[in-house]
Amino acid sequence: MTELATATTIRCPSDLTMYESLLEDPLVKKVNEQIAKMEEDNPSNLRRRLLSTSVRLSERMAPGLHAMATDCIEKLDMHTPIELYAFASPQYNAMCFKPEDGRLFIMFASSLLEAFDDGELKFVLGHELGHHAYRHHDVPIGYILRGGSRPDPRLALSLFTWSRYAELSADRAGAHCARDLESVSRALFKLASGLSGKTIEFHLKDFLDQVDEMQVLDHEPGEGAPKEDWFATHPFSPLRVKALALFDESEFARDNGVPAAELESGVQSLMGLMEPSYLEGRTKSSEAMRRLLFAGALLVGNANGEMAAEEVEVFEKFFGSGAFNDDFDLQALEEGLDDRVEQVRTQASPAQRMQIMRDLCVVARAEGHTTREEREVLERVARGLGVSGEFVNQNFCSELDPD
Repeated sequence: MTELATATTIRCPSDLTMYESLLEDPLVKKVNEQIAKMEEDNPSNLRRRLLSTSVRLSERMAPGLHAMATDCIEKLDMHTPIELYAFASPQYNAMCFKPEDGRLFIMFASSLLEAFDDGELKFVLGHELGHHAYRHHDVPIGYILRGGSRPDPRLALSLFTWSRYAELSADRAGAHCARDLESVSRALFKLASGLSGKTIEFHLKDFLDQVDEMQVLDHEPGEGAPKEDWFATHPFSPLRVKALALFDESEFARDNGVPAAELESGVQSLMGLMEPSYLEGRTKSSEAMRRLLFAGALLVGNANGEMAAEEVEVFEKFFGSGAFNDDFDLQALEEGLDDRVEQVRTQASPAQRMQIMRDLCVVARAEGHTTREEREVLERVARGLGVSGEFVNQNFCSELDPD
């Protein structure tokens, strides 16, 4: 690792940005206040429960594990005393609890301790310590999603998306501690498959081929991240390995490595495979697509001089209630349209460009028909995106509803 790599500098920027935003959300604040009051009235006595239900691994019992923990703590510049515990379970798992009385507790499944080698264990340790270093427990996602005050859909999606980026930050902390991509990849393979490696030979390239197949599918028209991916708190393991492979090539891991901005761009592109659509995605291509849809929808809607009520309704389905007003500078949008088209053409896949055309056609057909002026705007955008005008007429200007 280079001098640039510290726990602070390697944190995934999307994790940090969303973490800070979520802490300011009224519902998150309310739940944190409730938890604090509950802890004050009825202390959890976590350590007492751990001592009664699992085995504390003293330094004499697990000197190697403690040595790894000490090394990880030093690399992550942490100062919190820790205790290590093991619990009986056939499933590979590890967890880090919010500190209690100034002590941090890390638990390991017995099967994980017996099946993982030193490099793999150091990654797991560093990952769990990373959650503490980045204070991920300050966003009580479990309480919020399972509590009585259900979050609105946008907050729920934000929580799931943030959680995936938080896992990437913790992965980087683990990789920073292990400093061995092969060991890190094997650990994630074992966690994903449940295999010990005794009967199956691990090949990193084959494991990562799954990501390539996901990317191929997502470039096919009509395909994209399935809804179960939107509500996953952990990124799919091959995606995590691929994100760590990018990290391993970065300036944080080696001298003269890839710049941080290029690393994060690659990570955003990968994580877009698990995000619902460009309307919610956090990649550069998603942002460019939203900007084009915004301008294109307003220009299509106003092609006849005024945006109809039905067109306003569709516009607000895409961008939220109250998003439309009469003060938009249509001339500026018109002058900047080609630049927005070019941004999408260079950053988005063919399937994504077709998605844009489909959604613009939804706006055009909001009144039940399309006019010549609306079609001229649609054809202009289609030409710029490299989408066939005939394809637009035949496939996207039919009866369609926004997803």
